[in-house]
Amino acid sequence: MKVFQVGGSVRDELLGVEPKDRDWVVINSSPEEMEEKGFKPIGKDFPVFLHPETNEEYALARTERKSGVGYKGFKFYFDSSVTLEEDLKRRDFTINAIAKDHKGRIIDPFGGREHLKNKIFKHASPAFEEDPLRVLRFARFKSYKQLHDFDLHEETKVLFDKIVASTELKDLSPERVWMETKKALENNFSDKFFKTLIKYHLTDPWFKNLKSVSCNGDLPELKWADMQRINCFQLSASLPIPNSYIKVIDSLKLVINFIESSNQSEKLRLLEKMNLRRNYEILMHCKQYESLNEHQDYLEKIFKSVMAIDFSVLANLSESEVSNQKQLLYYEALHEII
Repeated sequence: MKVFQVGGSVRDELLGVEPKDRDWVVINSSPEEMEEKGFKPIGKDFPVFLHPETNEEYALARTERKSGVGYKGFKFYFDSSVTLEEDLKRRDFTINAIAKDHKGRIIDPFGGREHLKNKIFKHASPAFEEDPLRVLRFARFKSYKQLHDFDLHEETKVLFDKIVASTELKDLSPERVWMETKKALENNFSDKFFKTLIKYHLTDPWFKNLKSVSCNGDLPELKWADMQRINCFQLSASLPIPNSYIKVIDSLKLVINFIESSNQSEKLRLLEKMNLRRNYEILMHCKQYESLNEHQDYLEKIFKSVMAIDFSVLANLSESEVSNQKQLLYYEALHEII
């Protein structure tokens, strides 16, 4: 058996970036041999194994053939006769189809190093158009600091158009689309992900309400909430958004509604709903959004006054009296501000 480091980790090393993790491909081997050597099998559709010591992923070299729709519509073929070049050829872009052997020698059958030098994304083979997920992966790659200024090769743009025309983007699973989105939100240039979706007409169906881009915030949840704000809170309702993200979106909505309201009673109701003491950290983050710059001093005074309220007097009240007394406490603390 022979082992090669492959994919994004080789790409990043060539760019002078320390990779977060490493992937490996194994040729001239079998599932039985891998398990005999202590590797733990984890792959469902094809043999992928965890190294017994490093826990890194090792996959047997494989080829694939289109057999259905979506990114799962493939049959994989693997045996000891599959070559390294055949395995690399099935990958998305040439810059991800580079391998390195145990002596540090680079294997680059599709010109990936030249494309790294020229900052180009080019498909590794015409089979690129068979997998609709690859256009979303491209958008996600654009969110990486080391790749955000790479351009798409003209020939690859043609394949993008074919994927869009095929409407197979709709056959991706919501979970997989959200996974790509979440990874993009975790990177330095998250805005590039959404701008790429718009530029290459990749918004239908998962981002069909995406019209504008604003990714303010230093946390993924904050960036997503700002994207919701700039798109009227109508973005990607069909995606499985985690509760932590929804909580930030709801908090931002309350802050915006509070600022826009001219009714004192409504403002007090919104403040109570914010539950500032429980959600203090989230609300303080929301206050820092660039879109709320002109309201920051106002919100600072409001939040400071609310945090100073002594709610201990509510302890001895009946449940029916608590709400009215809360409103009174908010009014006494804030009537001069709001």
